[in-house]
Amino acid sequence: MTSPMDEGAQALDDDRVRYLVTRAALRAAKAMTAPGLEPQQRLTTLMECHGMLHAARGPGRPLAFGEFRRALRGDLAVLLPEGVRPLDLGGMLVVDQDGQVTEDAFDLDLEQQMLLHTLRKLDTFAGVVSDRDLQSEIDQETAFTLLRKQGEQAVYEAGRKDLIRYPAGPVDQLCELRLPPLVADFYREIPFDSVYRGWWFPCPVCRWPMRVVVRKNAGTSIGAARCWHTPHVDMGASYLFRLPADGSAPELLPEPAPPRPEGREAVLYPDLGEVPQALPAEGHKAITRGIWRYTTVPGLPELALYDRLTERGLRVSLWPGLDAYDLLIEVGPKRGKKTTFKVDVKDYTSATVLGSLVHAQEGDRGGADWLVVPDYRARQVPLLSGVCAKYGDMQVATASEFGELVCEKAGVSWT
Repeated sequence: MTSPMDEGAQALDDDRVRYLVTRAALRAAKAMTAPGLEPQQRLTTLMECHGMLHAARGPGRPLAFGEFRRALRGDLAVLLPEGVRPLDLGGMLVVDQDGQVTEDAFDLDLEQQMLLHTLRKLDTFAGVVSDRDLQSEIDQETAFTLLRKQGEQAVYEAGRKDLIRYPAGPVDQLCELRLPPLVADFYREIPFDSVYRGWWFPCPVCRWPMRVVVRKNAGTSIGAARCWHTPHVDMGASYLFRLPADGSAPELLPEPAPPRPEGREAVLYPDLGEVPQALPAEGHKAITRGIWRYTTVPGLPELALYDRLTERGLRVSLWPGLDAYDLLIEVGPKRGKKTTFKVDVKDYTSATVLGSLVHAQEGDRGGADWLVVPDYRARQVPLLSGVCAKYGDMQVATASEFGELVCEKAGVSWT
């Protein structure tokens, strides 16, 4: 009979294997798709990744180099050794039809990094991966630490709001943000795969540079720009453009967008506004991908909830206690006992990884009693509710569901 301790150790080992397989596949896919690499450099990287894959799969489970390369354009789960459950790797592509690394593969890699970094800090997984491997998670943690070092709640709030609202822009404007110099250093040149002949386009939802590709369509080349965050693409952050022959700025043409939702979900749904204009890459910078993905992106529903609830007369605090959790909402009479809601907002592509993170932290160590996910993650609620039920009264809801519930408690209308 397998003991709970043995089962826990096996689960951790499987997490490590899934992480190493994803890491090897993602790095190899980047080498296959990145322009400008010399053939020998590309081959060397692929061989190193093939070796990393073998280290993850263990002895007696070899995979030929040719099979490894072919598998990079198919289902990621094929690369796992027998006996390791694929979970979110099942059906996931690393390289898409445009020959580009997929957004979901990037997300899963970052989320696995965050989980393993947390496990290592809790001494559950000491020595599994290096600081270099976990750099994206370390970047985010470093940025938050630098903001907290000021020791003032107002300074922390201002800086974090700037990271959410201004993830990219002109260097002269970014210099005016309320950020410590070392945090401002996380703004870098516009990523090369978001630039077309010196131009880039901000996503209308999150303002970070959109991904740019050139496709062949019936013998004609056409450009495409879409957000790196798939849910933003699904909201309408997806465009086509003709390739100017004279080097002028391309003009985006929106692809068909879905209708706006009705009812309670309409309150938080973003307004895409006007079609984004091309901006010169020179003189502009963008925050690093890890900080954008796990500060800017989940920060949008955080600020949207804050704004909508405040507009309805509720008392709401952002990141209280220098980020013990994300939102503190107080409902009740001015004098007398109040009902409080302590909220953490999470936006993970993988519900399984997020559930493992909650489990590793035994709920929320900052004291949150609600885990809120964006409306487009509604399918994650049942799984996360099952995990959170093990740790006291922590409840799970989508952002709109939660907003409606709080407003009902306060006796005001959400819609």
